[in-house]
Amino acid sequence: MLLVQNVSKVYRLYKTPFDRIRELNPFRKAPLHSDFWALRDISFSVERGEVVSLVGPNGCGKSTLLQVISGILRPTAGRVVTRGRIAALLELGAGFNPEFTGYENIFINGEIMGIGREEMARNLPAIEKFAEIGEFIHRPVKEYSSGMYVRLAFSTAIHVNPDILIVDEALAVGDAVFANRCIRKFEELRAKNTTILFVSHDLGLVKQLSNRAIFLLNGRVEAEGEPKHVIDKYIGLVLERQKEFDDDSPSERRAALPASNRHGDGSSEILSVQLLDSNGRQCRVVESGDRITIRIRAAFNDHRAEPMAGILIRNRIGMDIYGTNTRIERIDLGKFDPGEELVIDFTVDCWLTPHQYTITVATQYLDGSSHDWLDDVITFDVVSQRIAAGVTDLRADIRWSKSLQPKPGLIP
Repeated sequence: MLLVQNVSKVYRLYKTPFDRIRELNPFRKAPLHSDFWALRDISFSVERGEVVSLVGPNGCGKSTLLQVISGILRPTAGRVVTRGRIAALLELGAGFNPEFTGYENIFINGEIMGIGREEMARNLPAIEKFAEIGEFIHRPVKEYSSGMYVRLAFSTAIHVNPDILIVDEALAVGDAVFANRCIRKFEELRAKNTTILFVSHDLGLVKQLSNRAIFLLNGRVEAEGEPKHVIDKYIGLVLERQKEFDDDSPSERRAALPASNRHGDGSSEILSVQLLDSNGRQCRVVESGDRITIRIRAAFNDHRAEPMAGILIRNRIGMDIYGTNTRIERIDLGKFDPGEELVIDFTVDCWLTPHQYTITVATQYLDGSSHDWLDDVITFDVVSQRIAAGVTDLRADIRWSKSLQPKPGLIP
């Protein structure tokens, strides 16, 4: 059982570190800080065996709330009451010593939770099998990739037989195989009456696993109840915020484009990338099936003949979902002189399932080497009232019939 009563968390923000010392002066009356309320008057309860998810935009207080519930942070006001053993998998890097091996960290984690070495030794084969990191379990954790770390941390957390499991967006780092394995484990734990509280931006996963959802906004509970209705309210907020992108402002220069990685020889330079809805307005949220356009504007710095331009859509774990370019589509862009610009639109019907996706764009030579390549320059969400597995919604036409099979020995 988990009970959260009127929990608030406030942080004091100072303009400079020295202001903290200056404020200690007993003769100073005016404060030198401002208050930031990460959480304000949060109350809810989670019963045994219930799965509750926290949803909301980045910065709304989800991770802070999980840290308060886990005992990592003390609330400014209110209280948290828990019954039973808590296992928490929060931000990447918490809980494991990077200098120790995976095996050593497993035992340390057990000791922190009050579990003896004999019991942890009995759990080791199951932990190792679920994590599936091979011989790296004997290596220092600092050598692990983020995916390997999450595999081991999640496996350790679920195999200590917790009464309450708290997970903060752990599945976003793992690959698709591991994510599916975790989902099956969640369902298994729910069948064992384990209480689960988790944060996820995967709204399909929230609907699939949760008995109840809580929508946090600006540190407050905005909505609580059946996952479908709470998610509808969350989607409504996201759709409202997309209006901020409706203004076709002047294109930004290269240094300002928010790509996760950028490379190329610079013979052409991508000046702007826009995701447009069917009305030509910029958007970051797309309804499944909507017609969308990815518009690229590039300027040429050198003479180039037959350049290519292309796009690539990836899902949240980096898997390539769809990509094309002007060579694949057999479009000849001709010749460009220095100073000339290219504006090119890629228009598709977005039959993707509800998830978060990114757009990568590039201008290239015919041999595939890059003028300018920008990874994950735009992030967008696909929303839908329809649930489908995988990443594409092919809208299957299902027909079926029922017939009686003749019993043995009977003549039809």
